[in-house]
This record gives sequence, structure tokens and C-alpha cells, in this order.
Amino acid sequence: MAEAIIYNVTIKVESSIADAWLKWLQEEHIPDMIRTGCFTESKVVRLLEVDDSEGPTYAIQYSADSKADYNRYISMHASLMRQKSYEQWGDRFIAFRSVMQVVS
Repeated sequence: MAEAIIYNVTIKVESSIADAWLKWLQEEHIPDMIRTGCFTESKVVRLLEVDDSEGPTYAIQYSADSKADYNRYISMHASLMRQKSYEQWGDRFIAFRSVMQVVS
């Protein structure tokens, strides 16, 4: 059986765009990510106990049924999705990406 994968994107957003960015994330970006067919669901969380003086930090977790689905996203969709983010928001956010295997 394939092992489930979580693609985690942690993003620190400048205060000046935080509300508009979150709306864009929820209404445009996440639906686009799910439409790739590589992910089955997503969850958005806000990090607590971090320095929010320059803006909030969020983690968006995308669930993939297998590493193959994640790999398909990286090879076929990641460049375009990242380009769209930078075209919309420029350098007003910092993203850190990690991939995790679900063990239980």
C-alpha cells in the first residue's frame, strides 16, 4: 500500500498583506493546488509562540495519497504554482517547504 505524504509549506507573510494573502490562499491558491489532482485535502494553521512583529506565520499542509502523487506535483505543477504566488505577492512572503511521511 502507498504511504501517505504531507507536503508542508510554512509561510511568513508581511503584516501589510496578511489579510488579503490569507483570502487569496483560501479562495484561489488552495483550490488550484487541489485541482492539480496531486493532493486530496489541505489544512491551514497559524503558528503560535513565534515572532509576529513583521507578520503572521502559517503552515499549509497538503495531503497526498502517495510519494508518486507528490512527485507528480513537483515535476508538473510546482514551478507554475510558485510563479503565480510570486507574481501576486512578490517578495512580501518567505516560504519554507518540507515533505513528511505519515506513519500513523
